[in-house]
Amino acid sequence: MKLRKVSQLLFLFPLLVVTAVHAQEGMLSLEMLYHPTKKEKFDTKTLTRLAWDAQNRLIETQSTNGVVQQWVVNPATWEKQALPADGNILAMMTAAGIPEREARAQVDKLTPLIKPELKSYLFTYKNDVWLLDLQQGKVRELTHTPDVAEDEALLSPDLQSVAYLKGNDLYVTDVASATEKRMTTGGSETVFNGRLDWVYMEEVYGRGRLRAFWWAPDSKKLAYLSFDESKVPVYTLSGDHVQPVRTERTRYPKAGDPNPEVRLGVVDMAGNTSWTENPYPGKETLIVQVGWTPDGKLLASWQDRVQTWLDLRLYDAQYRSTQLLRESGPAWTDRLPLPQFLKDGSFVWESDRTGHRHLYRYDKQYKLKGAITQGEWDIRSVYGVDESRGRVLFAANERNPIGNDVYAVSLEGDKLQRLTAESGTHLARWNTAYTHFIDNWSSLKQPPRQAVFNAEGTSLKLVDDVGMPEKMQGLKLATVTQQQIKSRDGFLMESLLFLPPDFDPKKKYPVYQHLYSGPMAPQVTDRWNSNLWHHFLAQQGYVVWILDNRSASNKGAVSAWPIHKKLGQLELRDQLDGLDWLRQQGWADMDRIALNGWSYGGYMTSYAMTHSKAWKIGFVGAPVTDYRLYDSIYTERYMGLPQENAEGYDKGSVLKAAKDLSGKILIMHGTMDDNVHPQNTVMLIDELIKNGKDYSLQLYPGAGHGPRGDWTIWSLQKAKWEFLKNNL
Repeated sequence: MKLRKVSQLLFLFPLLVVTAVHAQEGMLSLEMLYHPTKKEKFDTKTLTRLAWDAQNRLIETQSTNGVVQQWVVNPATWEKQALPADGNILAMMTAAGIPEREARAQVDKLTPLIKPELKSYLFTYKNDVWLLDLQQGKVRELTHTPDVAEDEALLSPDLQSVAYLKGNDLYVTDVASATEKRMTTGGSETVFNGRLDWVYMEEVYGRGRLRAFWWAPDSKKLAYLSFDESKVPVYTLSGDHVQPVRTERTRYPKAGDPNPEVRLGVVDMAGNTSWTENPYPGKETLIVQVGWTPDGKLLASWQDRVQTWLDLRLYDAQYRSTQLLRESGPAWTDRLPLPQFLKDGSFVWESDRTGHRHLYRYDKQYKLKGAITQGEWDIRSVYGVDESRGRVLFAANERNPIGNDVYAVSLEGDKLQRLTAESGTHLARWNTAYTHFIDNWSSLKQPPRQAVFNAEGTSLKLVDDVGMPEKMQGLKLATVTQQQIKSRDGFLMESLLFLPPDFDPKKKYPVYQHLYSGPMAPQVTDRWNSNLWHHFLAQQGYVVWILDNRSASNKGAVSAWPIHKKLGQLELRDQLDGLDWLRQQGWADMDRIALNGWSYGGYMTSYAMTHSKAWKIGFVGAPVTDYRLYDSIYTERYMGLPQENAEGYDKGSVLKAAKDLSGKILIMHGTMDDNVHPQNTVMLIDELIKNGKDYSLQLYPGAGHGPRGDWTIWSLQKAKWEFLKNNL
């Protein structure tokens, strides 16, 4: 997981455990929110499960007692016609020998995937790959090695084969005969064939995804990455929370360390691998995207080690490559999606080349024809290209910098059309013909809604309108306001305030400030949020404040580029500008400001507390305390190599400024954090002790980067609340 994602999870975590309140008073307590046995869950209304099938029909799905029922819905009239049920999935699983309790868990996972046209579904049970065959009405085991785990199973496009990982090698099983074939050899503790290593998983392809193989469109071969980890240093986490000690050893490259060496290969169904050429001999590179063109040609995106450029390369039948384009800029270049190909071989490409994410058209000779979109706003995601109407469909923040809308634009770059009316954050799902889309959206003031729209953005049916949850209607909620705050050079930073229910602007209030501050990772977003922790603090007389410094705002890469090679410095300057605005409001007690952050936010909190005197107390969660201690790919993207930017690393270091700590800090860290290692906290404590500085500490035995578990969360929130009451 990237640094930013854990912070977002922790910020939103109370959504999962929102609780009821005393009906008479409308007041919250910490026990109501977090105590493992006393909290009361608050369940919001679930949205109707809607999806499009391969025939572009709108399908509603429900599951009751293992029976999946589906209806074809007419978007114009909302008339429903029941589809024949494929059978009781739960009964199929129990008939195959899976105990009912475990079968129900599998049914819950599979139900959202069920589509009328698809009859084959994979799942993993007791280390083996199983097939749910709705055509035959049965469940069967495809692999038979319970002592060896198989994972990342993926059906071929023709549904005749399934590829998966066993250990660190790639295997394929024929669906009809359940015959297994080993596709790669040589997988070991230091060689990963088809499996991502830690740093590629964490910083390139996304936490939780270990798959590093891709089926060709014709189902006759697989592209895969092979990693050689032998030169990557090992970091050891000592699991002292159990006996015997459960040690975890991970090959983890810190900034400047050797990265894994990676190769791109293609293996056919006979198990023969052809290796692609290395287009950059003698240079350290990353392979950050792999895929196939619609007609079966291999594609890959390569970057230099410190990610200043990105090349898109196309491979011929002998797996020699041609560079189709290169992206570069004044700082780093982010990993970009693979192109969207049109039927004539031309494609649509996303790029940050202007400092904002926009769309560009390339012809079938791979020459740039021109920009499709432009302006001081950003594409958030591309839904697809509707060639019948000659337009691209996408989400963007063109009218709302903290939200997004659904748009269409012609392939020629004119006729930009916004298809959503209500402001907020939208998630659209188009059918493959691009004639209709399902939209889920919400805003800071509007709970989630779901509706079906036609291609021109006309609402055909408001399906779900959750409304204010009943139990929240009795709460004395904070007043939430959103405002823009000018930095010293005029940049408009986004901010949220949670004001106490009985707020009086003539009084002085202590302030609890939450931040994350990491590049392109905003905390101020225009979506519904039931974060009752912040409302609880407001009820207790604190103003809660969230401010995104410019580099965190996600207002285009141009807003983040200025922090290149100097993490911490400009983020703090922006946050101090925010405090100047807060002071001008008159109601903030500027001698009683608390700062809270986790992960990158933990880094920024500890950095602020050691590089300024503006905050009285700080909650420092899982902090990077010197970027020489964090992983290579993330750190070097923003800081370059330590040996080439020693000044930037030194100025961004909390360790080197520990002697300047101002105020009181509570440090919190999981002892098995494989992302931001506990080494960061231990080394900070060592420096604080050497410099006669006091600190408070909360360790979470066995916890990773984001502490989990009812009792752990209760301990964490209780410690924070006590520290806040006693020191602010």
